[in-house]
Amino acid sequence: MADPLAQIVGLLQPGAPFSKCVTGSGPWRVRRTQSPNPYYVAVIMGSLRYSDPRNGEVVVDAGDFILIPSARDFMMWSEAPSADNDMVVDPIILPGGGYRVGSIDGPIDMRALVGYCMFQSDDATLLSSLLPELVVVRGEHRLAMLMQLLGEEAVDNKPGRDVVLQHLLEVLLIEALRSAADLGDAPGLLRGLSDDRLAVAIRSMHAKPGRGWTVAELAREAALSRSGFHERFQDEVGMAPMEYLKAWRLALAKDLLRRREGSVGEIARQVGYRSASAFSVAFMRGVGVSPARYARDAAAIPAGMTADEFNGAIA
Repeated sequence: MADPLAQIVGLLQPGAPFSKCVTGSGPWRVRRTQSPNPYYVAVIMGSLRYSDPRNGEVVVDAGDFILIPSARDFMMWSEAPSADNDMVVDPIILPGGGYRVGSIDGPIDMRALVGYCMFQSDDATLLSSLLPELVVVRGEHRLAMLMQLLGEEAVDNKPGRDVVLQHLLEVLLIEALRSAADLGDAPGLLRGLSDDRLAVAIRSMHAKPGRGWTVAELAREAALSRSGFHERFQDEVGMAPMEYLKAWRLALAKDLLRRREGSVGEIARQVGYRSASAFSVAFMRGVGVSPARYARDAAAIPAGMTADEFNGAIA
């Protein structure tokens, strides 16, 4: 049976091009009003507090990892009591690399890796739309081992440090998504996969995207009534079953077109459309260009660059 999360992460090709080791001492506060990409915090030593308008306050201790898929407005501050005059505008850059918040001379009571993730695919919005607004992972053994490796690598200046950190962070991102326990109240793919009934239907869609699924057939896969399945799927995943299936089919189609794996008609059949014309209409509505145009444009984009980055570079 297909692993939906692994398939989506594989399509997105996650990377961590920006990360920094931050140490804290005494009282401090940091506010971010907007981050262009999913933002993460991995606390290695001590603890900090996180808050945003939707999720409220969360204590993040050593060994905890948080991922903010759509980072718009959030604040982090020290475990030590702080006030507005402790707000950090520009962290202090340390001589050996890394950043300091709070007292420059005081004892270190917090160490964390923070940064943002990027996706080489231009389907990053698909992941953001299917994840909770805040992913919190605590006490996972595999994650703890990764955190230990990250902590050791972050404080050493060994050759290849940045490359090792990037790859460790990629693995950490995937492991965090797999291990997320605190899903909050927001719907998303992780909530759908945590529902035993819905997970069967989601895996079926991913295993056989070319099948002409109906809501009734998917409901039978989930051993639910048609209306019960539709309502439950909408509540847990945040979109209707056929809307999710369409989004997944288009994401697959875009990947196949980028890799030029078949003609438009062949790709249409692989992702569940009876004809190239029906596929072209759906693709145009969902993506904004025809499949043939999308394939031509993708062929012109250098490896490792998204369509948005390429368009910005040539604008």
